[in-house]
Amino acid sequence: EQILGMPAAEIHRRIQSRRATGHIFTPIELKTDISSDTAFILEERHWELPGISVLIEPRRQYTDGNALSHILGYVGRISDEEYAELKTQGYELNDDTGKMGVEYTYERVLRGLPGREQAEVDVTGRRRRTLDQEPAKAGDNLVLSIDLNLQQEMLKALQAGMGKSRFAAAAVMDVRNGELLGLASLPTFDNNLFSGGIQQGALDHLLNDERRPLLNYATGGTYPPGSIFKIITASGALQENIARRDTVIVSRSSISLASQYDPRVLYHFYDWASLGPLNFPRAIAMSSDVYFYYLAGGYENFKGLGPTKLAAYSRLFGLGEKTGIDLPGEAAGSVPDPKWKRDTLGEEWLTGDSYNFGIGQGYLLSTPLQMVRAAAALANGGEVLQPRVVRGTTDASGRPVKSFEKVVQRRLDVAPAHLSLIREGMRLAVTEGTARTGAAPNVNVAGKTGTAEFGTPIGRVSDTHGWFLGIAPHENPEIAVVVFFEHGNGALTAAPAASKIIEYYFRQRQGANR
Repeated sequence: EQILGMPAAEIHRRIQSRRATGHIFTPIELKTDISSDTAFILEERHWELPGISVLIEPRRQYTDGNALSHILGYVGRISDEEYAELKTQGYELNDDTGKMGVEYTYERVLRGLPGREQAEVDVTGRRRRTLDQEPAKAGDNLVLSIDLNLQQEMLKALQAGMGKSRFAAAAVMDVRNGELLGLASLPTFDNNLFSGGIQQGALDHLLNDERRPLLNYATGGTYPPGSIFKIITASGALQENIARRDTVIVSRSSISLASQYDPRVLYHFYDWASLGPLNFPRAIAMSSDVYFYYLAGGYENFKGLGPTKLAAYSRLFGLGEKTGIDLPGEAAGSVPDPKWKRDTLGEEWLTGDSYNFGIGQGYLLSTPLQMVRAAAALANGGEVLQPRVVRGTTDASGRPVKSFEKVVQRRLDVAPAHLSLIREGMRLAVTEGTARTGAAPNVNVAGKTGTAEFGTPIGRVSDTHGWFLGIAPHENPEIAVVVFFEHGNGALTAAPAASKIIEYYFRQRQGANR
């Protein structure tokens, strides 16, 4: 008690707790992270402290903790529940195990195998000689696809655009193989806090922070995607021959729909402006809500996709399911349809629900990661790829062990010409439409902004989330980018942040090629 500054009752409780498990020969961890002075005192008085040992243990040091915390995760002492599951695999009660990030996903790869030693000791517990020894086997190393410099620039771009946003996220994916070159979430945290056991005060601070810094918003946060979802509505409308390049619809700022229960009651569905006559690529460039109301739910003599087909194309692009990324804690989001609404809300589907669905609003929820994967599929000609942050593994000496090839989860049943037309509309959005703030120097960006309403509106004004979805270069896509800001705006906050990210990526690549 005196040496450790720890109540004797607590020492007794820990001993009794371990004794109750039946593991009476497994050492009990009384206190970690003691000072060197305390360690010296314990060693000097070893003879009067039978059974007490001072052990030196390795500790993870995350040199870029804040930048990579959501990706790397951290390790911590094994829990009773984990031990019950893992004890047959060589784990001990005092072992560490991955708790989050790739530390968790690739625990078996990183861990290796423990060594064993049989030693002779004297009556005081001091080692006299080694009788038998089996060396430990080192685990493998992970090679990440993450570009650290790009990751840091992404966090800077998000931080600069936060404004009144409490949290934000961004992702950059290589459209050719599904590798994530950057995956950023704000607020972040220092995963070094968990090395050796986090202090209770620090843990309470993280858990009580309303911004939820331990949540990876890029993979675990679900939100209405707003107008960036229009690429999916557009894909379905073209493939189902509901619209073509020259399909012209006039936006007069809104359309009205009579209630099916009382024809005297009119519901108004607004555009963000009176945009006039629009063909297909121009409708994408100007992000006309009225145009996409027609495509999604139909109007007057124009037949739209309807909710069942719209839901089917959403799922085809990978919404409503986990992407399978090699990180824990991923959310699936939700794709609504008439059955979903009956089962979830006990209500029938209305045409207005289709209108909202078609512009990425209503009951639709997606993660930033799902949307960047959808953009990648649009860019690469229709391959829905499994995203990943680990490129391969090496052994302890650095020799390659395994390389991960791209995984095509499905192919879009959408003609390449249709995907090309949508990309054309997105390029037009950046050059002369709503996504001009997403332009980047020396590279042709194709992009789409989204300003998704949420919460209870005051009149016609609602809180909004800001989104930007981009592909670059437009003529031969390499990367897909998504940026999300809670309490943000697509053109004012998300697109400028994406512009900085895209500019940095290509500037860095050009510098490396010189």
